[in-house]
Amino acid sequence: MNNSNARVFLWLALVLALWLNYETWLKDYGPKPEPVSVAGASAERGGNVDNGAKSAAAGSAFGSDIPRAAPAATNASAKAGQGTATPSAPATIPAANDAAKDASAAAGGDVANNMAAGSTVHVHTDVLDMDISLQGGALLRAELLQYPQIKGQVAPVRLLNSDGAGHYIIRTGLSGPANAAAPTHLAQLNSAQQDYSLGNSGDQLRVPLTWTDGAGVSVTKNYIFRRGQYRVDIQYDIQNNSAAPWQFASYAQILRDNIVPKRSMFNVDSYSFKGPAYDDGMKYQKLSLDSTEDANLSRDIQGGWIAGMEHHFVTAVVPLTDASYHYSLAVQGTEYLLSIAGPLRSIAPGASESVKETLFVGPKLQRQLAPIAERLPYLTDYGKYLGVLSRPLFTGLDLVHRAVNNWGLAIILVTFLLKLVFYPLSEASGKSMAKMRVLAPRIKSLQETYKDEKEQLGKKMMELYQKEKVNPLAGCLPMLIQMPVFFAFYWMLLESVEMRQAPFFGWITDISSKDPYYILPAIMAIAMFVQYKLNPAPPDPIQAKVFMILPLVMSVTFAFFPAGLVLYWVTNTVLSIAQQWNINRRIEASGFKPKPA
Repeated sequence: MNNSNARVFLWLALVLALWLNYETWLKDYGPKPEPVSVAGASAERGGNVDNGAKSAAAGSAFGSDIPRAAPAATNASAKAGQGTATPSAPATIPAANDAAKDASAAAGGDVANNMAAGSTVHVHTDVLDMDISLQGGALLRAELLQYPQIKGQVAPVRLLNSDGAGHYIIRTGLSGPANAAAPTHLAQLNSAQQDYSLGNSGDQLRVPLTWTDGAGVSVTKNYIFRRGQYRVDIQYDIQNNSAAPWQFASYAQILRDNIVPKRSMFNVDSYSFKGPAYDDGMKYQKLSLDSTEDANLSRDIQGGWIAGMEHHFVTAVVPLTDASYHYSLAVQGTEYLLSIAGPLRSIAPGASESVKETLFVGPKLQRQLAPIAERLPYLTDYGKYLGVLSRPLFTGLDLVHRAVNNWGLAIILVTFLLKLVFYPLSEASGKSMAKMRVLAPRIKSLQETYKDEKEQLGKKMMELYQKEKVNPLAGCLPMLIQMPVFFAFYWMLLESVEMRQAPFFGWITDISSKDPYYILPAIMAIAMFVQYKLNPAPPDPIQAKVFMILPLVMSVTFAFFPAGLVLYWVTNTVLSIAQQWNINRRIEASGFKPKPA
């Protein structure tokens, strides 16, 4: 390995170290918004939710208005798959106006009084434990039964909650023209029972909530759950038995106090994006609460969706694809309200109609996200550029995992397959490296002979390389190709919930977090040192010392990476060692010797 070859390796190592340190510094010490205190007490299932649930379901002072459909002309102007910018958000119905009061009274009186007892419906499936408020049918609490917060403990991940600080709920409903009663998220709904359970009877559970305006219009808001699914369908069955047409528009809102935890390389979750996102029918985009442009989102879109993102888990609302919806975002401190409002529809007297929308509340399982909407799997955030590599890598891993049923073993097998794909390039590189080992004494002799004549030394070395048909930079090519794959693997392991808390063998019980005993990083250091000894030694003593300590530096850095990533690197290094050892053996057996000068 000559000076230029060694410098390339050193620069690669330096770039990697600088990138990792910059990311860590940014996560630990970068600017973060101050959390906002939100009124409202915590509401637990089965208790008095007069304060907590009322605050979350009806809305705090922020985001308490009811969206009203944009004018028909505005909706008609939006074409399929295109988001048309609008000068301002659609009008809203104030929460305290006569229409909201009338809706509450028609359903059974004062909202505050009705929230005290039996104000929530409890739903239990094989994967979800959820509370639905009878005030508007808001989703107040959702626990993911198959995903413990901490591996080995009972407490499941709570994705939705109606607590004051850090609240996170989904509100849906039907709004109408001004001064008209409608089953909004402020209206009181009725339920035939307080508990629904999927149990062992069938694969589908329907939870009906009813509303009437007292003048002949009745709406049944059905939540439809399925066994093993985090998809929740909402179906509004509307019957107009009044003497006049009844107008309505469906809407949905994700309301969250988006408190971002302190970020650190010791906390894997903190590296992921947490906040709102939407799809405009052509591409998906994450929204920054600190961006003035994003915080004032106001667009008419057809064929899109909205989502609340965090590491491994997501909530999403997918409206009808055959109509234009108005998308908007409001931000106050750490709170955001991401909303969609559909077009105004009309039902003739004596007619009925059903409107269906889809929610997703759960882990970012790509097999479940893909059938719901295009680009919804992009909520597994592999990054804008690395996703091009990360998604095919995950697809390959998923296919192998189906066969072996172990994500760690799948990583080893996919790494082996990648090694086969790049074998021709690695073979050519390995041969050059092996020949460089044989040429090392000759190169050292030239350096001593022309130590004071840099130009002449360069000329003589180039003549030697051309005569022996050796490319001194060939050893760098596999490293250059491997770096994008390495970063793609990193984000895939970090973001794929399928590998969250997944065991490998023995002491590695979670490949998505660091090796608890640092055994893999130690193996990695040994393997990299062996690889270093197989390659031609740098002629410069300082470079040689740097390369000797590089395995230790890399292993210390990798000690805090997900164990699955270290497993990938160790596997790749071991395979590289085996390949280079075989090439060195063949070159030596062939009797390759430097030609006379």
